[in-house]
Amino acid sequence: MTQEICRFITCGSVDDGKSTLIGRLLYDTKAIFDDQLSALKKDSKALGTQGENLDFALLVDGLSSEREQGITIDVAYRFFNTKKRKFIIADTPGHEQYTRNMATGASTSDIAILLIDACKGLLTQTRRHSYIVHLLGVQHFIIAVNKMDRIAYSKSAFEAICYAYRTSILEQLGDDIQAHFIPISALKGDNIVHKSENLAWYKGESLLTLLENIELDSSSKAQDSFILPVQYVNRPNSDFRAFCGQVASGKCKLGDEIVILPSMQHTKIAKIITQDCTSAKEAFSGMSISVCLENECDVSRGDCIASTNHALRVTNTFSAMIIAFAPLEPQTHYLIKLAHNLCGAQILSIDYKKDVNTFNNLSATSLRVNDIAKCTLRVQKPIPVQCYARNKTMGAFIIIDKYSNQTLGAGMICEVLDSIDSHTPKYDSHAPESSMIESNPHKTYTAGEIALNAFIRANYPEWGCKEI
Repeated sequence: MTQEICRFITCGSVDDGKSTLIGRLLYDTKAIFDDQLSALKKDSKALGTQGENLDFALLVDGLSSEREQGITIDVAYRFFNTKKRKFIIADTPGHEQYTRNMATGASTSDIAILLIDACKGLLTQTRRHSYIVHLLGVQHFIIAVNKMDRIAYSKSAFEAICYAYRTSILEQLGDDIQAHFIPISALKGDNIVHKSENLAWYKGESLLTLLENIELDSSSKAQDSFILPVQYVNRPNSDFRAFCGQVASGKCKLGDEIVILPSMQHTKIAKIITQDCTSAKEAFSGMSISVCLENECDVSRGDCIASTNHALRVTNTFSAMIIAFAPLEPQTHYLIKLAHNLCGAQILSIDYKKDVNTFNNLSATSLRVNDIAKCTLRVQKPIPVQCYARNKTMGAFIIIDKYSNQTLGAGMICEVLDSIDSHTPKYDSHAPESSMIESNPHKTYTAGEIALNAFIRANYPEWGCKEI
């Protein structure tokens, strides 16, 4: 029987014990090899922070700069199995400057373990990380109050932190979160794999038991309509053409009628080929497949093959929650990558910026690093999209600097809007900025700008530059 895969993330503020928790979990479940244990003992003596004891954080923090500073910088993935499930752990940094790495780890997680230092209580990063994992669609929270050994395993202190989290964070995030509160000591191993006598007043399950038994929302993707974003067109010769990608949702079978978006061509599935090059009668969500169609259709990378009852919308305008990894400005030209679509885009407006301490909406004219805001965006060609809450693949995107290729932000579509007629030519990602200049009757142009515009129109008509 195939074991269910559970992906979870550890997050929280700096020094809340995230890496130590994962190291302890791996150690107590005997998921580390003898050579790793020998290396851990050696490293604990040379680099550890726990005296003669093992420093479990060193099992996860592998970068030299992480070990020198005793912090987590990059996302570290670890794997272990129990009799019930296979687990993929994402250990993420707590520092504000590495929020982008934390968001990366949360984007594929089913469960979020939010650590809170029992000595410090709720901090700004606790609120920021809680908001981000909820924004990324994680609905199962385990709020682990760590370092209980430092407060003499106080029940009243634990309950005070739980009350503060419920009233100041959970109530603000909404009622779609299933939250579990657990007191632990990652360093001492209390309530990690087994129940602890030091916390006899706690009547709940251990952390590992919770991870094994939380019901994951794995059925919704399979029940949705079939969507296959096309990643690659496989045409080795004139007798064969297949469209390759990973099924984003739903299932398909031979003979199913499908529609190609955005061109709206209709045809049927003639052949399904799995990743091991064998033919199949049907395919399900998560499978990587190649599909051959009955008719000759114009299908390119970035297009979508979907069932006729799909809920996708083809548009060039939508609202999205954006996490800024770098400064972002409205009306500046960027690239966005959504599924396998890469196209030009602009932030038309910033509807509001979220204050992570109070969860209030603030006005903003630009975004700074780590800001979280709702924005309205327009892309330069209509593309198939869906709200992130319904389909993560078709509702998530990244914002890219068109010159440096740096990732500037991540976005989750929250509302699909009607297309805006942009009156712009088809976008070429290699075209200069001037190809996207539009006449603005309310702007006074300098003589240099007018001369440059005339020069471009005269010498590079293929850029489609408009007269100003």
